[in-house]
Amino acid sequence: MDYPQLLAPILDFLPCPTPAAWIDEARNPARLPLLLTDHMVCELKAAQTAMLLVRKYIADKQSAEALLEWLKPYEAFTFREGPEPDFVALHKLIGKSVMPKTDDPWGRQLIDSMVLLIKEELHHFWQVREIMLARDIPYVKITASRYAKGMLKEVRTHEPLTLIDKLICGAYIEARSCERFAALAPYLDADLQKFYLSLLRSEARHYQDYLMLAQQVAQEDISPRVKFFGEVEALLITTPDAEFRFHSGVPV
Repeated sequence: MDYPQLLAPILDFLPCPTPAAWIDEARNPARLPLLLTDHMVCELKAAQTAMLLVRKYIADKQSAEALLEWLKPYEAFTFREGPEPDFVALHKLIGKSVMPKTDDPWGRQLIDSMVLLIKEELHHFWQVREIMLARDIPYVKITASRYAKGMLKEVRTHEPLTLIDKLICGAYIEARSCERFAALAPYLDADLQKFYLSLLRSEARHYQDYLMLAQQVAQEDISPRVKFFGEVEALLITTPDAEFRFHSGVPV
């Protein structure tokens, strides 16, 4: 895989690189359990975000229920309300066959890209879980970082502007994940390095899918709004942060 070529548009899109202070903290072996735990939960949150978009903007009652069922076992495990399920078996249940048929090109694009995103993010979820099990890292519930909340609080409150802003936020979250996988990989052991680099291709496509969907639904050029959220994202990444997480700012 040509990683520099894959990363180039992401690095152009993001307003700033990850600060060296975050990488220094993240490469500390003592931080690995927390980092993997937060990474696993972030994969679930990415799937939840995609699911909510499909449920709100395109799904009918039957497909909305199917979407909820896909995520329930992952959520029950993550929030400590259920046992550890067979993630491999669960993964086989996810597909577009239960989604509604639509003649709307944007709706079709939303279903195609978001169902694939859900499938990939949940696959990554159990890949991280397998790594934790192999390394005897117990799963312990942790608090969320300020990152996603910090961007989402700037989302406008009337449609279709709400949708456009949420899609742009999704693009930044996916792009930053991709950039951090690549930034951290050189400091990880061989197995983890291979895994993190393997995530780059799908994560790189995810941010582009979000941006494309945002521009398609907008009546005007979204560049000013993308720039606005870029400034919000940069502030969250480059300012001191009391909590250390996968998307946190500069460690205090």
